[in-house]
Amino acid sequence: MKLLKLVPEKTNIGFLKLRNVAVGFSVLLIIASIALVMTRGLNFGVDFVGGQQFRVTFEKVEEAPIVELRESIAALNLGDANIQRFGEPNEVAIRMRLNAEGGDELQEADSATVAVSNMIEERFAEQGVRIDGVDAVSGKVSEELLSTGVYSLVFALIAISIYIWFRFEWQFGVGALFALFHDVALTFGFFALTQLEFNLNIIAALLTIIGYSLNDTIVIDDRIRENLRKYRKMEISNLLDLSINETLARTVSTSLTMIIVLVSLVLLGPDVIFGFSAAMLFGVIIGTYSSIYIASPVLIWLGVGPDSFVPVESDSEKAQRRLAEGYDGAEP
Repeated sequence: MKLLKLVPEKTNIGFLKLRNVAVGFSVLLIIASIALVMTRGLNFGVDFVGGQQFRVTFEKVEEAPIVELRESIAALNLGDANIQRFGEPNEVAIRMRLNAEGGDELQEADSATVAVSNMIEERFAEQGVRIDGVDAVSGKVSEELLSTGVYSLVFALIAISIYIWFRFEWQFGVGALFALFHDVALTFGFFALTQLEFNLNIIAALLTIIGYSLNDTIVIDDRIRENLRKYRKMEISNLLDLSINETLARTVSTSLTMIIVLVSLVLLGPDVIFGFSAAMLFGVIIGTYSSIYIASPVLIWLGVGPDSFVPVESDSEKAQRRLAEGYDGAEP
């Protein structure tokens, strides 16, 4: 069984020696992520922008004729179409926004679906074209989906921080909030950089990442609280390192198990969940990192020490405690 141990029983790694460097690096990454989202933007799926998405496969060719497809759709005068490879080189996703408003939106969607489908089947029949599916979302529904997704993320962050505040102390809640904000911000930056489609599946992945990162943080926080009661004279940075090392085996085992599964999904899973799997894989890695290098250093900066949560006893309380312990007041 020793061969299966990923981490020795006792480790003494000085994680927090690099806390200033790690936090500084994370701040730069958060700023870069925000800048990417503001400049490049997110590649919103039909879920959030409204419109239609066609999934098309060209069975008789090795690579989809994207240029010809784009020119053919432009000739229909239905608006701009965003065409990207979707999975294999001979598979593409065609996204088109709806221009009509109000009651005409549904009618336009139906007519556009018929026009695009007929054009693709006639124009590219010799290349073995096949329409795998058509998704349509109205502009009003997409706006509601986007706002609901944002509200769910904000509510999850606040609710989790409040829970940790009451579960431990307010300093732990602040540390967890910083760590979760770090994870969400970097995930947004990842999608802005890669331009992977950002849809409802990614919102679900973000909420899952928040839950995973929180679970990892709580395990470490619980050990920190136990050690704060056991080691009253230990320096806080050493105490945090001790707590992280004591939970390191659990952290590594859990994270590595998740990573193995998610790498398999990214490499071998269906294309429809590629974005979700990539978001989860990225989130597990940064969530493990933030629980060590973001949530824990915040406790030091907020002035947490071995005696921070020890109640101050009055003289009468101290006398009662000594009496309960069997001390009769006589000098030895």
